[in-house]
Parts: sequence; structure tokens; C-alpha cells
Amino acid sequence: MLTFVAKRLVSGILLLVVVTSATFFLAHLAVGDPTAGLLGNSATPAQQAALRAKIGYDQPLLSQFGTWFSHAITGDFGSSWRNFQPVGDQIALRVPVTLSVVAFATLLAAVLGLVVGVATGLRPGGLLDRGLKLASVVLFALPGFWISLVLVTWFGIQLKWFPAVGYVSPDRSVGEWLRSITLPSVSLALGAIVMVAEQLRNGFLQVAGQDFVRTLRARGLSKRRVTMHVLRNASPAALTVLALMFVGLLGGAIVVEIVFNLPGIGSLTQSASQIGDIPVLLGLTAVTVVFVVIVNFLLDLVLGWVNPKVRER
Repeated sequence: MLTFVAKRLVSGILLLVVVTSATFFLAHLAVGDPTAGLLGNSATPAQQAALRAKIGYDQPLLSQFGTWFSHAITGDFGSSWRNFQPVGDQIALRVPVTLSVVAFATLLAAVLGLVVGVATGLRPGGLLDRGLKLASVVLFALPGFWISLVLVTWFGIQLKWFPAVGYVSPDRSVGEWLRSITLPSVSLALGAIVMVAEQLRNGFLQVAGQDFVRTLRARGLSKRRVTMHVLRNASPAALTVLALMFVGLLGGAIVVEIVFNLPGIGSLTQSASQIGDIPVLLGLTAVTVVFVVIVNFLLDLVLGWVNPKVRER
């Protein structure tokens, strides 16, 4: 087990180094000279040259990378080129917002996907099963921003059940915090619920037809115990999809945070991209990859517990 954990940790660290390094060079290639976006079109060549020297953009690219990487491995992502505030401080203020929404959306996807997946697996071809297939077609045909706008219009503006926009910190009020993240989380979770439920349903039906399940039934085990055995063997595919959906929800948070006016890392990513604020983009990339590594690591641990054969890889 220790070897299994060590391999996953090493692969996670390598992924972090490769992705952040590649992002550094790709960002510089895509942005080019950032001074025009930072100072505006009215800036003089002298002002642009002064800003290049201030942010170190007049240095060779490899020298810039060495400086950034040597600080990044200690957790120092430098200062923003827009306001010259520490990147780490800006991200730290916004990460709780995005994590609140994404974690709640993942929880909804896990719980509702489990319930719907097991229910449709026990009764394939039933009304709920047909509804799941219809929902998968409809939800994946509709743009995410449209679903967000519908939720805002219905439940935020017309019914006033939840705040239409804005975020309330749990430090101020836990109840208001939950209300402020409910609509964004639901808009993110709808597609994930369907995907998790479909994977669990398909895995449930596949496992239920295997010989060992018939043997369990022949031995007189209760339906509940047989269902738990089937669920444990059918869960790896659904868990993998859930982990992938968590990563996808981090990316989808950009649209949701714009619609619901949430001060998360999605809105920060958009604003940094518009002006070419590379230090902020690199810091956001590193933090996102860390989340991905942690989620994949936890997924591997859970899969290793559910299926011991995974630990042998």
C-alpha cells in the first residue's frame, strides 16, 4: 500500500511540474507583450519600457522562467502585473468561493447520482430509467450559461427563493452562505448527476448479471446485501466519472461565477486573461493542478480500497 501511495504522489508532483512549466511558456507565447493590455493603447513607448523593466519582462524567457519557478516551488507566485498585489493573497481570497460551489455541486452529483443510478439499475426500462435517458439528452444539448440564466430568472428573480447574484461568507451566516451557493451549485451539478447516474446504472446492470451475484442469491442472501455487493463492484466507474466531473466543474465555474457574480477563481481567471496578467494565470493554473492531483490521489485511494487489484498497478 505504501508503494501504491508513493507512486501516486510522485506522478502527481510530476504532473504539477509539467503542466505549470508548459503553461508558463504557452502563456508568454500567447500574450506576447503585455504592456499594451496593462497600460492601454494610450501608453507611450517609454512607459511600456519602464513597465517591462519593472515586471522583469525585459529579461530572457529562460531567465524569467527560472526566477518564477524557483519562487513558485516555495508557494510564492509573485505579484500581479495589474495591481502589484501578491498573487497568492488574491487567490486565497477567491478559492473558498469556488471550492464552496464546486464541492456542493459534487456532493449533489454524488448523492443524487447514487440514488438515481441504483434505482434505475434495479428497475431498468422503468419510468425513472426512461426519464434519465431523456434528461441526459436534454441537459447535454443545453448550454451551461443558459441553464444558469434560467435558474436565476425563476428561483432568484421571480420566486425569490435564493439570491440571484452575490456570495455570502459562512463567517457571516451559514444559512445565507448555503442560499448564495445553491443556485450556482445546482447549475453545475445537473449534468454531473446524469453522468454519474448513467455510469452507475450501466455498471450495476453489468455486475448484476455476473455469476457471483447469482451465487449470492442462491445462498439465500437478502436483496439488500446482494445490492450492496453489486454496488461496491459497480462503483469504480462512477467514482472515476465523479472525480473527472470535479475537475470539469472547476473549469465550468468561470461561466457560473460570471452569471451569478461570484468573486471566485473563475472570474479572476477571466479578468487576468483579458489583460494578459501572466503571474495570476500561472498561480491559478498551479492551484487548479494541485486540486486535480489531490482529487485523483483520493480517487486512487478509494479505488484501491474498493478493488485491491488497483493497488498492483
